[in-house]
Amino acid sequence: MAAGAGGEKRILCVGLVCLDVISVVDAYPAEDTDTRCLSQRWQRGGNASNSCTVLALLGAPCAFMGSLAPGHAADFIVADFRRRGVDVTHVAWQPHGDVPCACCVVSAASGSRTIVLHDTNLPDVTERDFARVDLAQYKWIHWEARNAAEQERMILRVERHNSALPPAQRIRTSVEVEKPRDELLPLLAHGDVVFISKDLAKHFGYNTAAEALRGLRGRVRPGATMICAWAEEGADALEPDGTLVHVDAFPPERLVDTLGAGDTFNAAVIFALSGGQSLRDALTFGCRIAGKKCGIHGYDGIV
Repeated sequence: MAAGAGGEKRILCVGLVCLDVISVVDAYPAEDTDTRCLSQRWQRGGNASNSCTVLALLGAPCAFMGSLAPGHAADFIVADFRRRGVDVTHVAWQPHGDVPCACCVVSAASGSRTIVLHDTNLPDVTERDFARVDLAQYKWIHWEARNAAEQERMILRVERHNSALPPAQRIRTSVEVEKPRDELLPLLAHGDVVFISKDLAKHFGYNTAAEALRGLRGRVRPGATMICAWAEEGADALEPDGTLVHVDAFPPERLVDTLGAGDTFNAAVIFALSGGQSLRDALTFGCRIAGKKCGIHGYDGIV
């Protein structure tokens, strides 16, 4: 598929798509009790998938790359991608396995979300799948850390592609390392922009975003920017020269639904940076859009 309208280059997100079955309840139920939900819906989920939703709502031409297996869940997911205008050319259709499904409970009392993910046996996309991507169509590629060894090779392909181009024409890359799993940590050393999660920071013993960025700085490559969002505390970033940037959160009047707030933040920051905004302005935009998302169910209404 060609680039976006007017030949504008696109943003590609590589990672998970799953089916979210979301139940909104008055308050989180106690164990071994029966309760009625206020509402229930199916929603396309997964970090990279959610970021595509937000990018599309912000007006960025974007594409998703991840695995699906044929069936009712995949039919729903693909139809929803297309409804949002997200290109699904790079979906890797797997002959075996099941589409991952997440049971999500959203508490109306607190706005918190509790997720139980059945990650199934569906293979992730590989370097071979990624080799079919026409890199000339993209200005930014984002990876949600999953099968790190394969993803490292994908990033190296982009770096080889970039090496033959002048700086203004190079693809910018970003990596999100959310889960504190040892096999994902090598991905911290890749990407122009590295997003680290609050969970990862706490896993290493850090109590603030600023502490985490300073403490983990040695794990990213020279010239990379590190970003860490910390929920209601806002977000911090560490520029390549070591300058720390902090932006406060923009909480909604009432906390409604935090499911996907981190994916929203990441997408909004990528959108702003890819459009030439400064790091501080991009962080501010990310916090603002994530705050809007926390005040609504789903994503419609963030812009």
